[in-house]
Amino acid sequence: MQLRQKAIATIVLIAVVGLTLTSTLVHLLTESWWFDAVGFADVFWTRITWQIALWVATFAIYGLFIWFNYWLANRFTRGSSFSFLAGTEFEPYTKTIANLSALVVAFIVAISAASASAKFWSTSLKFVNATDYNRADPIYSKDVGFYLFKLPFYQGLQTWLFTLLVSGLLIAIAVYLSKGVIGISFTLPNLGGKKLTGQKLKFERQWQSNFQNRQKAHIILLLAAIAMVTAIDFWLKRYDLLYSADGVVWGAGYTDTHARLFSYWVMGIGALVLGGFLILAVWLRRPKLPLYGVVAYILILFLVNGIYPELQQKFSVEPNELDKELPYIKNSLAFTREAYSLEAIDTQNYPVANNLTNEVLQQQQGTIQNIRLWDYRPLLSTYRQLQEIRPYYSFNDVDIDRYTLDGNYRQVMLSPRELDYERVPQRAKTWVNQRLKYTHGYGLVMSPVNKVTEDGLPKLFIQNIPPVSEVDLQVKAPAIYYGELTDDYIFTGTTTPEFDFPQGNANAFTQYDGVGGVPMAGFIRKLAYAYDLGSLKILISNYFTNDSRIHYYRQIKERVSHVAPFLQLDSDPYIALIDGRLQWIIDAYTKSDRFPYAEPVEPGINYIRNSVKVLVDAKDGTMQFLAVDENEPVLATYRKIFPKLFQSQASIPPQVREHFRYPLDLFKMQAKMYLAYHMNDPQVFYNREDLWRFATENYEGNQQAVEPYYQIMNLPGESKEEFALILPFTPVSKDNMIAWMAARSDGENYGSMLLYEFPKQKLIYGPFQIEARIDQNPDISQQLTLWSQKGSRVIRGDLLVIPIDDSLLYVEPVYLRAEQGELPELRRVIVAYDKEVVMRPNLEEALTALFGNEDIPQIAQPSQPSTPINADSNLVQQAAEALGKAETAQREGNWAEYGRYQQQLKQIIQQLQE
Repeated sequence: MQLRQKAIATIVLIAVVGLTLTSTLVHLLTESWWFDAVGFADVFWTRITWQIALWVATFAIYGLFIWFNYWLANRFTRGSSFSFLAGTEFEPYTKTIANLSALVVAFIVAISAASASAKFWSTSLKFVNATDYNRADPIYSKDVGFYLFKLPFYQGLQTWLFTLLVSGLLIAIAVYLSKGVIGISFTLPNLGGKKLTGQKLKFERQWQSNFQNRQKAHIILLLAAIAMVTAIDFWLKRYDLLYSADGVVWGAGYTDTHARLFSYWVMGIGALVLGGFLILAVWLRRPKLPLYGVVAYILILFLVNGIYPELQQKFSVEPNELDKELPYIKNSLAFTREAYSLEAIDTQNYPVANNLTNEVLQQQQGTIQNIRLWDYRPLLSTYRQLQEIRPYYSFNDVDIDRYTLDGNYRQVMLSPRELDYERVPQRAKTWVNQRLKYTHGYGLVMSPVNKVTEDGLPKLFIQNIPPVSEVDLQVKAPAIYYGELTDDYIFTGTTTPEFDFPQGNANAFTQYDGVGGVPMAGFIRKLAYAYDLGSLKILISNYFTNDSRIHYYRQIKERVSHVAPFLQLDSDPYIALIDGRLQWIIDAYTKSDRFPYAEPVEPGINYIRNSVKVLVDAKDGTMQFLAVDENEPVLATYRKIFPKLFQSQASIPPQVREHFRYPLDLFKMQAKMYLAYHMNDPQVFYNREDLWRFATENYEGNQQAVEPYYQIMNLPGESKEEFALILPFTPVSKDNMIAWMAARSDGENYGSMLLYEFPKQKLIYGPFQIEARIDQNPDISQQLTLWSQKGSRVIRGDLLVIPIDDSLLYVEPVYLRAEQGELPELRRVIVAYDKEVVMRPNLEEALTALFGNEDIPQIAQPSQPSTPINADSNLVQQAAEALGKAETAQREGNWAEYGRYQQQLKQIIQQLQE
C-alpha cells in the first residue's frame, strides 16, 4: 500500500512538473513567433537569454548551496539521528522524510530566488551597458550614471548574497535542532492554582555535549559570511543618504553627512571586524566569543546608528537649521530641477497691459479662430450620440491635434470609432463572431475646436461610415484592428469574411489585406496556440487556411509595453491621420528613481525624460520606436542593449514629426514640481515663501484644478501661431493668477518651455475668480438658472485663459443637455476681459460685444433650432412629423439628422407640457 501511494505521488508530481514545463515552453514558443512577426526578435532573444541565464544560475547556486549545508550538517552529526518523528508510525522513514523535506525546501527556495533573479535582467543589462551622465554628485563625487545604472545592481547582488547565506544558515540550524544537537526547552512556572501575576516563563538553552567543534564552526562561519555581507550593505547605504527624506529637503542633509555617514562607516567596519572575530573564535575554539561579538555589535549599532544621529539633529542642527542646511538645500534645488528639466524653462515677464482692441484681435486671427469651444467631455457624449452608428462601435476618448486643412493651420478634435465586442447583442456572442467576424473598428470623426452648427452641434470635418471628408484630408485605411479597446485576440485570413462596416440594411464584408498578425500556417502552430490560449476550437475549426493570422496584444499600450517594458507610457495615446492611415502616437518615458538629491514626483520616479515616441499602425499593429532625445543617458544605455529597437531621430518622416505634441503626463509632472522648485533662492525655498498651486475652476458645481490644455496661439514675441500646451498658476491659498506656463510642440521649438510671470503688485484674475464674477453677473446667472429649471442641464466647460498681446482673454463655453438625454449642445460662449463679462450665442458675437464700436447689448435669448416650430399649428401633428423624419434618418444611417429631429421633438413635447 505504501509503495502504491509513493508511486501515485511520484506520478502526480511528474505530471504537474511536466505540465508546468510544457506550458512555459509552449508560451515561450508563441512569444518568439510574435516577436518575430512584429520585427523585434532580437529584443526577445536578448531578454530571454539573460532571464534564462540568471534563472538557471540562481537556481543552481541556491539549490546546491542549501543542499550542501544540509549535507554538511548531516555529516557533522553522523552519530545522531533525526528525532522529530520519534514514537510515531513514521519513525522508520524519518531519514527518508528528512531528505525529501530538505530537497523540497531547497527546490522551493531555489525556484523562488531564481524567479526573482530573472526579473533582474534589466538591471543587469543596464549595469553591463552603463552610460556616463557627465555630472558628479556633490557628496561622493561619483558620476550620476553610477546611481542610475550600477548602484541598483550592487544593492540587488548584496540582497542576493544575504538571502543565500541566511538560507544555508537556517537549513543547518534546522538539522541541528531536529537531531537534538541544539536543544531549547521551555519551563512553565508551577502555578498551583494561582494566577500568572508576577511569574515568568523560563527559557533554557542547552548546548548538548555532542555539539562538536565542527558543528559550531559550520554555524559560526556562516554567521561570519553574513556579517561580511552586512558590511557591504552598510557601505552601499552611504549612497542611499542621497535619497533621504528625513531633512528639510530631499537628499542628504547636515545630519546625514556628519552623523549617519559616520555611523555607516563605523557599522560597516564593525561588521567586518565581527566577521573576523567569528572566524577567530573558530580558530581558537572559543564558542562564547561569537556571542560577545554579536552583543557588542548590537550595542554599537544602537549607540552609533540610533542615538548619535538623533542627538546631532536635535542639539546641533535644529537650533541653527538654515545655516547648517543651506548648502544641502542648494544641492536639492539644483538636482531636482535638473531631474525634471526645470532649469531649461525660460522665464519671462508678462505685464498684462489690458490693451486689447478690435484691431489687435484682427491681427491675432490665428489665435482667435483656434480657441477651443468644445470641451472634450461633452464632445465625447455628442460623438457617441451622433456617430457611433451601431451599438458595437465606441468612441473611447477625444484627442486634440492640429492639421493644415485647405491651407489653414487648424486645431481639431478627433476620435477613432473602435469596436467594443462587449456591446454586441448577447445572442450574437458566438466564438465565430468574436474571433473571426467582429475583428475591427472603422474610421474616425473629426471636428474643429471652434465650429458649431445652428443646432449647437459640432461641425464635422470627417464623419460617417465609410468616412466622408469635407476637407483635403482623406481616410484611405479606415480599419482599426489595434486600439485602446481591443483587448482580445482575433483571426484574419480565414474562409469566412470579416464584418467590415454597416451599409444601410445590409453589411459590407472584407478580407484582411494587411501585414499584421502572426502566421498560423501548419498544424504545429495551431496546436501551440490552442494549448497556449486554452481553446480547442483553434485546433478543430475548419475556417483556418495557410493564409490565416492570429492578432493578439492588440491593446496598444499593452502591445508597446510587451516589447519595451522598461519604458513608461503616457496615459493619453492619441490618434493621427498620416498619409491616409490611422496611426497611434504614444509618448514613452525613460525614468529612474535613483537620481541623487531629486525629490520624487510620484512613487518610483525622481527622474524622467520623454526620450521616445512610439508609432503604432491601427490596421497592421506595426510599431516604430522613435528616439527623439538621443543624448539622454538612460535611452543611450537601452540603445546599447537593444541596438535595433530604436530608430534615429534623423529617420523620422516630417509628416510624422508634425503631429508630435508635448506630452501631457510629463507636463503635469514638471508643473507639479515647479510649484515649489521655481524658487531658486535657498532661503526663500527654506521658508516656503512663494509656493504656488494649480489654478482652479468650477466644473459642474465642483471646484477642481484646471487641466493643461492645447492651444494654437501666438506666443508673446513670436510672429506666427504654434501649437502649445498651457497651464495657469496661482499662489497657495489664493485665487489670483501669478503665472502661466507653455510647452511648445512645433518645429525646432519642440520641447522648449516658457514661463510668463505676472506683476506681483497687480491683481490678475485667476480662473476661479472669473467663475465667481460670472456667477455674480445678474443677467448671466439668471439666464443659466432659467435654463436649468426647464428640464435642461447647464454644463459650463473649461475656462480657458488665452494670452493675447500682453493681455488675457477668458473664454468659457456653455452647453445645454436634456436631463434624460446625452446630446449636449453648445448654446452660449462667455468671454471675460478686464472688468467686463459677456455671454453671447457664439464667440464672434461675444468678442464684438466686448471690443466692437457699438454698446454692449443685452444678452441674447437661446438660439432656436434650425427648423422653427409654428406656434399656430397643431403641435401634436408637428411631433408626429418630427418622429417620422427621425425614424427615416435612423434607417438611412444619417445620425446627424436623426439627432436634430430628436432635439426638435423634445422641444415640441416641452411646449405641449407647458
